[in-house]
Amino acid sequence: MLTNNETKLINSLVKKKFRQKYNKFIVEGVKNIQEVINSEILVSKIFTTEDIFHAPKTEISIISERELQKISQLVQPNTALALCEIPQPKTIVKSGFIIGLDDIRDPGNLGTIIRMADWFGIAQIICSKETVDVYNPKVIQSTMGSFTRVQLHYIDLEEFFQNYSHPILGTFMEGENIYQIDFPKDALLLMGNEANGISEDLMQFVSHKISIPRLGKTQMTESLNVAMATSIILGQRASQMF
Repeated sequence: MLTNNETKLINSLVKKKFRQKYNKFIVEGVKNIQEVINSEILVSKIFTTEDIFHAPKTEISIISERELQKISQLVQPNTALALCEIPQPKTIVKSGFIIGLDDIRDPGNLGTIIRMADWFGIAQIICSKETVDVYNPKVIQSTMGSFTRVQLHYIDLEEFFQNYSHPILGTFMEGENIYQIDFPKDALLLMGNEANGISEDLMQFVSHKISIPRLGKTQMTESLNVAMATSIILGQRASQMF
């Protein structure tokens, strides 16, 4: 059974201020919930229309489809919703290959970037404080569970870069062709805002300007979507590892 208090709490978690206040977020869909169950994230309660989850330490409430519609953020609710605890942030490891995100605002873009990071074995993403919250329901949904395996940190990027000793690769139209460079083992790939690119305050820290060459003859396409560009760059980096 779904109580009125639970309904109010879950629906309030659409907003970041309430996620921060209650230290909770929601996960929808069988696959995503199963990913969370198998992770270190604490699942407070699962609301489901079908008794399909094996989670001995988690309270499971069987609810009706009508009740699920009251708490779901999806146009077509997907069987179940889990109420989860936001985990404590871990320490940033400055070695290895890291993705940096400067003011990414679209939840779908962030979710796709997290999925790509998971696919290509990138364990960490550092984000500017203006970047969309990873626990936004739309971000969680679009990651398809990858958020459980990729660590996101929201920090002051300028302060971080002042103490970062490895190369910082930034995407620019006039940058060096990504198919003609060797990607460092320890480095950070900085991707900028969807509309404005990398902010002026952070440009000074970019040690290597890189670019994805445009092979098409048309000049109508001015730039690539940030998630798409990230995927292409990660793919090219991966090709050098074999």
